[in-house]
Amino acid sequence: MMRRRSRLPLPLPEQSNRARINDKIRVPSVRLIDENGAQVGVVNIQDALSKALAAGLDLVEVAADARPPVCRIQDYSKFLFELQKKERQAKANAHKVDTKEIRLRPGTGDGDLDIKGKHAREFLEEGHKVAILLQFRGREMSHKELGLEMIRKFMTRIEDIARMEQEPRQEGRRMMALVVPTAKK
Repeated sequence: MMRRRSRLPLPLPEQSNRARINDKIRVPSVRLIDENGAQVGVVNIQDALSKALAAGLDLVEVAADARPPVCRIQDYSKFLFELQKKERQAKANAHKVDTKEIRLRPGTGDGDLDIKGKHAREFLEEGHKVAILLQFRGREMSHKELGLEMIRKFMTRIEDIARMEQEPRQEGRRMMALVVPTAKK
């Protein structure tokens, strides 16, 4: 008989990258920074713990890789909050590059190509990659050279701000090319 799985989420494992605090620090001596940010120097772990206890704060290991490890006297919850704040800020500052699609057909007219070229230009100026997808139908499959010509024609409209990262290649009834913005001078 099969056991039914619980729908309750499992508790997350304790994160190993969190800083060690107070009695979890297992080294004989540490480089100590007091609650005001002043360097005290290399002290015995017992002395550092007693200073943190006297200040009513925690002894937090801020640089575990250093020899001896760097510890700071501060509130641990405030330390965690500042870490989360830095992670959120780094995530917000990270630029995500999207790939936008421009769809064409071998018989797309010049007016439509101009409009699609303007859209592609906007995407490229925003820093996005542009995938040019050319769709073949019916007997158009026997004239792949028309598809290549259409992609070249489209590239002439945006060649001043873009370069082809991936040459046109056939994938079934589609031909695809990838265009990226050129580096700004």
